[in-house]
Amino acid sequence: MSTNTTYANQETASPEVLKNTQFIQDVRDQVATVVVGQDEVVERLLISLFTGGHLLLQGVPGLAKTLLVSVLSKSIDLDFSRIQFTIDLLPSDILGSQILDQKKNEFITRTGPIFTNLLLADEINRAAPKVQGALLEAMQERKVTIGNETLSLPAPFLVIATQNPIEQAGTFELPEAQLDRFMLCHRLEYPLSGEEREILKRNMALGIRKEDRGAVVNTEFDVMDHRPVGTPEDLVNCMQAVNEIHVSDTFLEHVIEIVKRTRNHPNIELGCSPRAGIALIKASRARALINGRNYVIPEDLFVLAEDVILHRIRLNYEALADGLTGKGVLQDMLRDLGATPSVISQES
Repeated sequence: MSTNTTYANQETASPEVLKNTQFIQDVRDQVATVVVGQDEVVERLLISLFTGGHLLLQGVPGLAKTLLVSVLSKSIDLDFSRIQFTIDLLPSDILGSQILDQKKNEFITRTGPIFTNLLLADEINRAAPKVQGALLEAMQERKVTIGNETLSLPAPFLVIATQNPIEQAGTFELPEAQLDRFMLCHRLEYPLSGEEREILKRNMALGIRKEDRGAVVNTEFDVMDHRPVGTPEDLVNCMQAVNEIHVSDTFLEHVIEIVKRTRNHPNIELGCSPRAGIALIKASRARALINGRNYVIPEDLFVLAEDVILHRIRLNYEALADGLTGKGVLQDMLRDLGATPSVISQES
């Protein structure tokens, strides 16, 4: 089947399919009014939303990660919170705590910023392991225990965590067991020359706004359109549609094979858990929906493999001594499975 065939454009497309397609396009258009480029990141964010999987973004500061998540939440009328992780952060600063009401002489529960729909955990590796563990436990179980009270987190609940891959002073690296909790780990790149030119032009045109007796220079957050283009109900419809995307037996065997190869590869010390296979299928189904198909294709697997697999594997000492990289080893495995150079270039 041709990868250019768009299910939403077929005459047999149902009203539900057309509505989902329009909703996805409206969200992408809304994001594009504020964020230039970053189409891959927007796609990964939508994949995470539609599958309920958490996302880890690796990239240097200044690539519009906070702006991107903020505009996405407002596009779908979702609650958004941001936590700047630091060394002195405590689990209660994220989850909440119980405080004594002296008038009533009883403890009341004060919920933390984790009780939201989209949580941006900025520089998660700057927090102590105890704080990381508290967040990741909540990510897995979708509930929080404060004192003797157990509270469920809102639905949907999605964590987008960020890491700076360059500056490692004062950081606590996430162990492999915790990295495995993230369905996707996407590595952000610098914008292309044309995109950066557009970013600078838009910034120059922001202007100022007068406040009191002075003025404040506008930022991209100030010109953001706060009117949602979709509702949580539209999001639920897309989540249901993802579960109806067809996955062939052949595609399933490809997923099993790539996961098995990470476990048996001579250069890999730690391979993927079954979570990787689950994530590959979920993400591929969501990508198919985003691209207007009601079935997955091998390209979905090959394009998403790096985001799903790379943070779950660890090379052995001999491979590192030989100068090999996880990315290079993974690309060799994908070529053996039939990935074309153009697809591998696209995912890189």
